[in-house]
Amino acid sequence: MVLANVLYSQPLFSLLSTSIIHADHPDVSFVLLLAGAICAFVLSYLLIFAVSKLSQRYSLIRKVEPGRKQDTVPRLGGVPIFLSFVISALLFYIHNPDLQQKEIIIFWLFLVAATLIVAVHAYDDVRPLKPLPKLLAQTIAVIIVMGPFINGKFNGVLLFGFGNPFQSLSTGVVPFYHGTTVNIFINSTDIRLLAIPAVIFTWFWMVGMMNTVNLIDGLDGLAGGVVAITAIFIAITSWVLQQYTIAVLCAIFAGAVLGFLPHNWNPAKIFMGDSGSQFLGLALAVLSIMGGAKIALALMVLGVPILDVAIVIINRVRRGQHPLHYDRTHLHYRLQATGLSVRQICYIFYGLTILFGVLALSFGHFFKLIGIILVMVTMAGLIVWIDSRQQKRGLPIKLDKSDPGTKGPVNDVPTTEDPVTSVPYDDHEPGPNGEPIAEQPEKVVNSAPSRPLSS
Repeated sequence: MVLANVLYSQPLFSLLSTSIIHADHPDVSFVLLLAGAICAFVLSYLLIFAVSKLSQRYSLIRKVEPGRKQDTVPRLGGVPIFLSFVISALLFYIHNPDLQQKEIIIFWLFLVAATLIVAVHAYDDVRPLKPLPKLLAQTIAVIIVMGPFINGKFNGVLLFGFGNPFQSLSTGVVPFYHGTTVNIFINSTDIRLLAIPAVIFTWFWMVGMMNTVNLIDGLDGLAGGVVAITAIFIAITSWVLQQYTIAVLCAIFAGAVLGFLPHNWNPAKIFMGDSGSQFLGLALAVLSIMGGAKIALALMVLGVPILDVAIVIINRVRRGQHPLHYDRTHLHYRLQATGLSVRQICYIFYGLTILFGVLALSFGHFFKLIGIILVMVTMAGLIVWIDSRQQKRGLPIKLDKSDPGTKGPVNDVPTTEDPVTSVPYDDHEPGPNGEPIAEQPEKVVNSAPSRPLSS
């Protein structure tokens, strides 16, 4: 609040609040959108330098685990992303007189929850935590965002309904349901027993989104680029729906992430770490719920990463492993094993994200459902293509240390499993010559003496 008061008292903010902040006017809102995005980008880009230097100076580097080489790349990139987002939002968003009271409450609840997430996971980026404390922090953050504190209501965001994909066909074609929304047992934010399914669904959406972004943060520039593109499409959708203030907030968020991307581009000078990936996931989850009508968009745009995480977890459980067991079966690792470079893999993910974002903007309610099916078909096609490419190159890989491998030449990819928490590190490091890790030949160590021992 002290920071907010200081910012509000500045001449720049006074000029904005008296002259141009009228978000119900599209032209003025567009100025705010651009100004907020540029401010967030510049702040994020500059703050990265400061955080990187502080990390090196005060040894805020993740402790070296047994069997791992020294990791000197800072992992606190999420902190400047968060700070630039907060400062820019206080300048160009929160003091807007056209904001609805509900939206203001949601923003402050989100800010408190995001602060908790960033703080806990920034500590984890330096001193690894067990999975349970991190899951507990995620759960508390979701409860904060829902805001079940006063008036017997959820004052924040609660996902208790979503758009009816059949609303345009409901006259005669789909006689079992009419209306614009499908509710999960309730149609209000009152706290009652029937709200439990909606609470669970909201928790699953937010925690799932946080962990999805975290799990795709395996290559330089991958998670940051995908999230930034997704935020831009949410901003465009909000603008089309005349939710101008939400569009401004999305643009600020996208600008903060884009400011980080030049530092994280392969070869990365800094990683966003769990503090960054968890914050990005929480922000996407909240922004896709604010104002409604964006859940289907998020599912389409992030469909490939979401399906990738789901498939990997299901396969781990089928093999009798823990869902967080480390292996190299994620889509970006499998693409890397086929010989593609880190940048080429990023281009593939960026292209798919843009493609499905454009389709989501073009499709109506019913066709978004078809779009989600199209995402599934695309995912299946990618898996088939990867399998075919690996077989042609003779480069099948082991899924983890316990996998005996497949027929043919096997390239045993070195893993980055955390022996303390059993949660994967971000595997960003290229080979010595810039080649993907999966392409490095395995070193053979001969433990026998160079000459026979005399009897």
